[in-house]
Amino acid sequence: MDTVQKLVSGFKLDLEPLKEPIGFIRVLEWIFAIFAFATTGGYSGSTSLIVECPDSGEKDVIAVFGYPFRLPSYSYTIPSCTQAPASELFLQGDFSSSAEFFVCIGVFAFLYCTATLVLYLGFQSVYRETSRGPTIDLLVTASFAFLWLVSSSAWGKGLTDVKWATNPKHLIETCQECKVKEWPSMGRLNASVIFGFLNLILWAGNCWFIYKETPFHKDPVPTNVSVEDGEGPTSYSQ
Repeated sequence: MDTVQKLVSGFKLDLEPLKEPIGFIRVLEWIFAIFAFATTGGYSGSTSLIVECPDSGEKDVIAVFGYPFRLPSYSYTIPSCTQAPASELFLQGDFSSSAEFFVCIGVFAFLYCTATLVLYLGFQSVYRETSRGPTIDLLVTASFAFLWLVSSSAWGKGLTDVKWATNPKHLIETCQECKVKEWPSMGRLNASVIFGFLNLILWAGNCWFIYKETPFHKDPVPTNVSVEDGEGPTSYSQ
């Protein structure tokens, strides 16, 4: 109870940190983290083929897929031009690990940004009271920068594999009567990878400004020496 009362009594809203790089960049990290996991986690797309039958005309074949890109769980049906039953096929490749890892990092980064913004804006005195707060903040921020590098690289490779697995030209290899009708829209997923690497730049760059808040950073020696007894700074001439 004493800890809760101390936190409540210590809360004081101050928007000044938002004018400083450490606070402004944290807001950008919060926004771009949302963009990163939202563009990936809510994705759903489809690729379309056409079966050309001499007697019955064209028939559409639609293969739907989406996050977490566990493609073997998505099936599509190729109709037969004869009396034979339709063929049910499945997309190939499980790329859920890289996609889920990327989304997980985005969600945790969003939560950490939310917590630190509350700390910056409401408990600035507590944050700067000791060197422990900035030091922990620096370690966590550096860890997230590394995780963004790993997750964005992994998801970039996973997205390349998803594009290949859902490419209609690849799918028609199993259907001689099929032709490409519509390519899947991947613009949203391309944006997710871009947001991932933008997060990497933001979190890595923010490490410097947080580092300046820690005791590891030493201010440069002041160049202006106070004048005492009416004597100015000593000058040397050659």
